[in-house]
Amino acid sequence: MALSFIVAPLAIARGWVAAKPPALPAHPTWYWQLSGRIDNGHRATIYDVDGFDTSTAEVARLHRLSRFVVCYIDVGTWEQFRPDAGRFPRSLLGRSNGWPGERWLDIHRLHELDPIMRARFEMCARKHFDAVEPDNIDGYANRSGFPITAREQLRYDEWVAGAVHALGLAVLQKNDPGQARALEAHFDGVLDEQCNQYHECGAFEPYLTAGKPVLDAEYKRSLYPAFCANDARLGIAGVLYGPSLDGRLYRPCP
Repeated sequence: MALSFIVAPLAIARGWVAAKPPALPAHPTWYWQLSGRIDNGHRATIYDVDGFDTSTAEVARLHRLSRFVVCYIDVGTWEQFRPDAGRFPRSLLGRSNGWPGERWLDIHRLHELDPIMRARFEMCARKHFDAVEPDNIDGYANRSGFPITAREQLRYDEWVAGAVHALGLAVLQKNDPGQARALEAHFDGVLDEQCNQYHECGAFEPYLTAGKPVLDAEYKRSLYPAFCANDARLGIAGVLYGPSLDGRLYRPCP
């Protein structure tokens, strides 16, 4: 099944004025919280927070604290609890991805996903985020319920990066170490989960060579602080978090 891509420049089609995406901090510290009231008291240069749940006022507050603010949104799975969940045709929904109320999306049908995803990117821009973290861009490597190939995944991920860049926002590759070399030219950095636990950190060397930041979130408490030495050797910014990402566990590498 072929992917149908809409290539009209978003900045022109929707009246946005595209600008060069802001550069991610070169040697960042970072804080990631996706639920609960945001704790803005950490001295992290990057704050990654939920795009739907974080208000424009909170983004402005973080900017006043000189934080680079990243908008977390999902581009690869349907989330039952989102306000735009009803916009997704049921035929686009595949298997569960293991999280309650979430199902993989059929990325072949971009003509149907395009307006929904663009609306999400525009929301991030309207709230004045600096960058986007698009989650679940590796359906091809999971039991999604759809015959997604690695090549088709690359094309979708490249479309995501291009649509975000068209709004003047930076964009992070999320996980998918197997395609890091191919995606590096399209993304501005990486946020990966558990690359030490699964021995995958070296896959992001193309980003590090290009001077782009790689953020590593580890969840296994027994690995801390030992994994920090490996992250430091590679030039990766590592942090121990709780899997719920609710702000209760935050231990950045020294």
